[in-house]
Amino acid sequence: MEYRTLGASGTVVSTYALGTMTFGHETDEAGAHQQLDAYVEAGGTLIDTADVYSAGVSEQIVGSWLAKSSARDNVVLATKGRFPTGDGQNDVGTSRRHLRRALDASLQRLGVDHVDLYQLHAWDPITPLQETLSFLEDAVRAGKIAYGGLSNFTGWQLQKACDLIDRQGWSPLVTLQPQYNLLVREIEWEIVPAAQENGLGLLPWSPLGGGWLTGKYSFDEAPTGSTRLGENPDRGVEAWARRSKNERVRAVVDAVRAIAEARGISMAQVALAWLVDRPAVTSVILGARTLEQLDDNLAAADLHLTDEERAQLDEASDPGAADYPYGVPGVNQRSRPITGGRSN
Repeated sequence: MEYRTLGASGTVVSTYALGTMTFGHETDEAGAHQQLDAYVEAGGTLIDTADVYSAGVSEQIVGSWLAKSSARDNVVLATKGRFPTGDGQNDVGTSRRHLRRALDASLQRLGVDHVDLYQLHAWDPITPLQETLSFLEDAVRAGKIAYGGLSNFTGWQLQKACDLIDRQGWSPLVTLQPQYNLLVREIEWEIVPAAQENGLGLLPWSPLGGGWLTGKYSFDEAPTGSTRLGENPDRGVEAWARRSKNERVRAVVDAVRAIAEARGISMAQVALAWLVDRPAVTSVILGARTLEQLDDNLAAADLHLTDEERAQLDEASDPGAADYPYGVPGVNQRSRPITGGRSN
């Protein structure tokens, strides 16, 4: 396992994090504890959960493991708040009222008095941003969280948050958790540069594209059985009907498969190795149903692709930005040679 700082902070984490969205829903407590044990044994240190994962059960499972684990002091613990935790009008969002209750409930389920990273799970268009960010600052000062982070924010939302924090002199945010993988690279146009400009490390979720990058889904026959798409072919952005007809998805899967076969490793390991070395990435979040899946993913911990392999995957996965503002003409318009002048 390799290690990097958590964004621009001084806290060090492993380059692969353990996501716990499956805990309590797709993975029972015993299986989850096996995954947690295997993860820390492999040198992993960053555990990521959220209050809405299995309606709080994920945090409870992590908490029961922490209570008996000797690895507690080495774990960097992250959770999130924002999405509905009840039926009331104030049981959702990033208001001071909701986040105060959400954080306290998370701490109770986890059985700890603080978390290392508390992330806003998404933008809230209703709550004033100053109210939200002042809550994070108060939580830092109260010792309930060490750092604040964001998840699923766009580039302008991220920048607005960082600018407000800078003006107020509050504790800087350290991370952004976006969806990022070989099939979802559009964040490189605005979100990644904004994160780099503000010193935020990326914690990519869905690094395997909902399973598409493992090669387990056919492009010609709808999935069945005990897989996420087998149980729900219309699931989210990775829905089978949408991606199975996308030629770019097919090209990416073929490129990943070719490299995996040449190296004698799994397709998942290839996709993870590409992502972990992308600019600004701090730690890639692994999400597994089973211990076998996690073991395969963790085998990528010391794997790095060659320049040629990365170029092959970059070409196949290029999302094809239009000329303006993200294509070559737009990029050239924003560039400037150091020599200057009309002749350049």
